[in-house]
Amino acid sequence: MPMKMTLLMASLSLAVSTAAAQANTRLLVNCFFGSGHQVCTDVIPAWIEEVETVTDGRVTARILPKSVAPPPEQLAAVERGLADVAVQFNGLIQNRIQGPIVAMQPFVGVYDAEKMSVALWETNREFFPDEFDSVHLLSQFVISPGRLYSQTDTPINSLEELASRKIWALPGPLAEITKKLKAGVVSTPAVQSNEIISRGVVDGFLGVDADALKSFQLMPYAKSNTHFAKPIYTTSFSMFINPNTWAEISAEDQAAIEEISGAKLAAAFGRAWDASSARAEAEYADVGIEVIEADPAFEAALVEASAFVTEKWLTDAAAAGIDAEAALEFYKSRLAE
Repeated sequence: MPMKMTLLMASLSLAVSTAAAQANTRLLVNCFFGSGHQVCTDVIPAWIEEVETVTDGRVTARILPKSVAPPPEQLAAVERGLADVAVQFNGLIQNRIQGPIVAMQPFVGVYDAEKMSVALWETNREFFPDEFDSVHLLSQFVISPGRLYSQTDTPINSLEELASRKIWALPGPLAEITKKLKAGVVSTPAVQSNEIISRGVVDGFLGVDADALKSFQLMPYAKSNTHFAKPIYTTSFSMFINPNTWAEISAEDQAAIEEISGAKLAAAFGRAWDASSARAEAEYADVGIEVIEADPAFEAALVEASAFVTEKWLTDAAAAGIDAEAALEFYKSRLAE
């Protein structure tokens, strides 16, 4: 065979093999919520199915059987390539990102996780789309609002009562607010809340929503829930993919994946939390959890006491190059629509 023909065939073979290698990507998706949680059983599997459909099977994915890292290290796990895709609670990476904390400001959210999730994604696109510089962002979302529960027969419905308690609080603003109000505070990631609350280390807890109350098996330890007119706190998450893995995917397939991620995936996360929380709240009466409407004076005092959280975030976000005041107003306006 002539030398030129041999070289041509070799080049074609290399091109075909390279194209084949680039045409198929399998994503390893980490889900730290637990095998029975709706994120792992419903939302992410549905997203995986859509990814495989819109890419005609060129991109496939599977959820890892066990989390490769604890909740605070989801971002690090994807950066190091231990997983291709993961979800991270934004409150645990506030030293890295500030934008999505806009949805975690006290008394800003609404009792509608789907609406908050879409509003957050729209705010991201408008004000901080490129904040993640070590991974490729797929979506951001907000879950059902965190609640205040009493483990004793006395509801928590005044600053004095709150200050008299030892409270488990979600890390971040809630822990800071609770400390400022002179209550004793124990703070861990939500997935570790049961080991603190079930052992009686605390006599109240703040920050888990109704979904988490059930999924983390906390219902037996709650006697009452203090319900505020506006949520005291909401929690936001980010979902992202390793940049090297993302680069393996063709531009056409990247566009298709982004089309079914972003706002659409954010809404799916929010809907799942709304539905799960509604189911859990429907069980309150059966398990003896009384819902107490917050005393307006208590709520007003908490709004005032928590103002420092938003003031600090406005400063920190502005220092990170975000038009923080405009972002916050945009997010609130989207919720009001």
